[in-house]
Amino acid sequence: MNNNLLKNKKVAIIGAGPVGLTMAKLLQQNGIEVTVYERDADPHARIWGGTLDLHKGSGQEALKKAGLLENYYKTALPMGINIADEKGKILSSTEVNAENQYDNPEINRIDLRNLLLSSLKNNTVIWDRKLVEIKENNGIWNLEFEKKPSETADFVIIANGGMSKVRNYVNDTEIKYTGTFIIQGDVPKPEINCPEFYQLCNGKRLMAAYKGNLLVANPFNNDTLSYGIIFKRPENWNRENQLNFKNPEEITTFLLERFSDWGKIYHELLQSTTFFVGLPTRKLPLSKPWKINRPLPITLIGDAAHLMPPFAGQGVNTGLVDALVLSENLTEGKFESIESAIDDYEQKMFAYASEAQCASSENETEMHDPDFSFRKFIG
Repeated sequence: MNNNLLKNKKVAIIGAGPVGLTMAKLLQQNGIEVTVYERDADPHARIWGGTLDLHKGSGQEALKKAGLLENYYKTALPMGINIADEKGKILSSTEVNAENQYDNPEINRIDLRNLLLSSLKNNTVIWDRKLVEIKENNGIWNLEFEKKPSETADFVIIANGGMSKVRNYVNDTEIKYTGTFIIQGDVPKPEINCPEFYQLCNGKRLMAAYKGNLLVANPFNNDTLSYGIIFKRPENWNRENQLNFKNPEEITTFLLERFSDWGKIYHELLQSTTFFVGLPTRKLPLSKPWKINRPLPITLIGDAAHLMPPFAGQGVNTGLVDALVLSENLTEGKFESIESAIDDYEQKMFAYASEAQCASSENETEMHDPDFSFRKFIG
């Protein structure tokens, strides 16, 4: 077996999210030349979104292989869960203890990016590079970027998210909308701006559900309280939404109407919010094989491979398993060629990612029940 499939090969990873950066680390620590191309202008660009929790047995295994698990534990925050009713009464509470503190601690997205970036060689990531096209040219990939010089690579790993515009070199399956809409809100300095709700959280994630509106909040997201409101997309909306997210007052008014039966403590939260983002939930089905006749080595990992709604906490964790499986196939001497290493990874990925997508879809269906309760949901 060839122990060094990527010797003297240039690997390009598209996307500097958690999955792309972990993939880069796992290859780089095996002496492989790898460059990550990211559309963000620089490493300080804002990454909106709630905290991430990496699970034992999946995401944490990839960080362990990368030698970063202890740093993750030092940076991430173990959190309990408060489940409340629509009036702000705590129904149940789960505490952090010695047995569960490392199961899935929460980490801010920027903190995770910085943890991964600091583990890579200088200039591994090339910023401000929006990939617009990939072309095969005389046995090598040409990468064409918007208003930037082109680059070349022997092997391309696409990790630039669920709405990737270049995944069609591997897979032309179309994204499906699942029918759910999420509005995410951020409240800076919540201890000052929404003190009653902040106290209700009491240092834990807070979950509440009532008549088709679900709320999940985290009071500790880098001095910001971040929350998501989940509901079934109204039938009179288009595929995306009918809201103007550049006008926070409009979103607040919309949500106050939806939450009119909820207690004042939730109204305080909504009225304190300074930033909203709307996210129609989408899925990239794994129901058919990917393209077989690829001119040169190329594959997908992370959301670019298997986008799924966030209702099982599996998205980033499944992507990190992708990075682990693919990197081991490429570096541990199991396969005679890059193509066979990729093929084995994709077969395995179809199995475990399909399972994760099914779990997410089952949870999504249950969450739309008007009598849904988080107490049952989290066991």
